Amino acid sequence: MAISVTTPLDSAELKGRIERFQQVQDGILREVRKVIVGLDDVLEQILIGLFVGGHCLITGMPGTAKTLMVRTIAQTLGLVFKRIQFTPDLMPSDITGTDIIEEDPATGRRTWTFVPGPIFANVLLADEINRTPPKTQSALLEAMQELSCTVRGHHYRIPPPFFVLATQNPIELEGTYPLPEAQLDRFLFNTLLDYLSPEEELKVIQLTTTTETAQVEAVTNAEEILDFQRLVRMVPIAESVARHAIDLVRATRPSNGAAPEFVKKYVNFGASVRAAQFLVLSAKVRALMRHRYHVTYEDIRAMVKPVLRHRILLNFHAESDRLKPDDILERLLEAVPAPRGA
Repeated sequence: MAISVTTPLDSAELKGRIERFQQVQDGILREVRKVIVGLDDVLEQILIGLFVGGHCLITGMPGTAKTLMVRTIAQTLGLVFKRIQFTPDLMPSDITGTDIIEEDPATGRRTWTFVPGPIFANVLLADEINRTPPKTQSALLEAMQELSCTVRGHHYRIPPPFFVLATQNPIELEGTYPLPEAQLDRFLFNTLLDYLSPEEELKVIQLTTTTETAQVEAVTNAEEILDFQRLVRMVPIAESVARHAIDLVRATRPSNGAAPEFVKKYVNFGASVRAAQFLVLSAKVRALMRHRYHVTYEDIRAMVKPVLRHRILLNFHAESDRLKPDDILERLLEAVPAPRGA
């Protein structure tokens, strides 16, 4: 049994939309690779986040092209890009915007005028998000979940699509503030950005130490991206595959009687229902990106680490044994295999 969709999958219109999705995906990759070398897994996860309509947290060392990648992707999408450098003295109003008093020169009448902040963009880069206190970090919460913000009691809508890419440094902890669990849970992915291979680093040098400058062109627009996000939700998924996603998420919860023993030993809190939703949605995008029109067990399992690594909270036993979330998830995938014949 498959979870049904509202439009027949064999309709000519839907086939055209799927073909266009794949053309845009190929176009984005072609344009971004003019500037970005390697990082294929990271790029794929960012694009999946875009087509789901989710947000991504990118964890990587300084100088690994996090900002350049986000800016380049925004250019290829034809979207409005803005960047916020998070610092300890950043205020919530620096993100959301604020009201100012303006005086009419003719009448002398004073009125409140709202000046939008950088949050009113399509692609927002929250650079070093863990460098600002929780009060300022929380200014993003409403925007990330509700596509809106509230300033002085007034409610303002953020035009879609709205996509937050936040970066953080994994090693420099002095002067940082860990993200609250509620905010972490609103990120679709926690994407880990690693070093390039020697050949890729050589290519970076060849691209960036000469007078040549790559020109990136837009291959789509905001309206088309919103259509792709609707298209993703129409991809069918068999009930057995959806149940496998739920089984994986539920197995991360130590309170679940069916959880593996290592989860009960090392995990304090497991993933929420939102994790299962994001796991299925990201698997649907992955299927479309691979020119398939249904979700497989492989799609679900491939998305487990980026979707769940920031949603499981390890205890002191895991810390003493020097285990990371990815170690637990690797063991989880072995403990909860895909059904036979899949």
